[in-house]
Amino acid sequence: MKVHTILLAAALALPTASAHRFWIVPSSTVLSGEEPWVCFDAAVSNNLFFPNHHAPELEAFSATGPDGKIVELQNGQVGKYRTTFDLPLATPGTYRVGTVRALLFARWEENGERQSWRGPADRLDEVKDKPGVTLMDNSSRVETFVTAGEPTTPAVLGKGLEIDFTETHPNDLFAGETASFTLLQDGKPASGVEVTVIRGDDRYRNEVGEIQVTTDETGSFQITWPEAGRYWLNTSVEGGTREISGIPASVRSAYTATFEVLPE
Repeated sequence: MKVHTILLAAALALPTASAHRFWIVPSSTVLSGEEPWVCFDAAVSNNLFFPNHHAPELEAFSATGPDGKIVELQNGQVGKYRTTFDLPLATPGTYRVGTVRALLFARWEENGERQSWRGPADRLDEVKDKPGVTLMDNSSRVETFVTAGEPTTPAVLGKGLEIDFTETHPNDLFAGETASFTLLQDGKPASGVEVTVIRGDDRYRNEVGEIQVTTDETGSFQITWPEAGRYWLNTSVEGGTREISGIPASVRSAYTATFEVLPE
């Protein structure tokens, strides 16, 4: 199985006590001073923020600055269980750091045998004319945010599952306070979707301690942070269709983010 398939499966998996979870964590989330730097760790692991299963490929990650421009990652390394890199924050504002995965899954029958294929949309020509071909469109986003100086609101991208941070900034979270977010699917409110939040260091707890909420009709949901620490948020949506190259495709999307909640 190729690495990108493993990562996609991990990102789309529902969170359970034994699941392999894909995460990325920064060394700091709020910084000051002239041109600060942040170090990032990323992994697929059994326990949150303890790399013990698989290191994602470095090329999967990217960073976008407050001005919407790509910022080059520095000092990247891939180890056995984790991937690390540094990011200079030369421009004041909030940076989006993470990875986006999009794969199509195709199935059809040929000469009496079932066939399957998976790959990016730009290779769909390889199978789109197969007899009776059906498609599934899988996408996932795994990300985190860091801010240098005055925060800026991360842009809404309008594709796949994402969070609109207009009401609560991702780097303005405090224990005991309630954050309000809006879940979007292709830029539109995603209603009735379950969102799971888990505090890190779960290897030291007998109970995972999941927080589960459901988005309302406007896609809005609220999280009251029980204590300071790093939190992993995960949600997924399966259902609906979109047309790709004239072929109806069922849709499955997932979103994962890591947040730092500070003491009161």
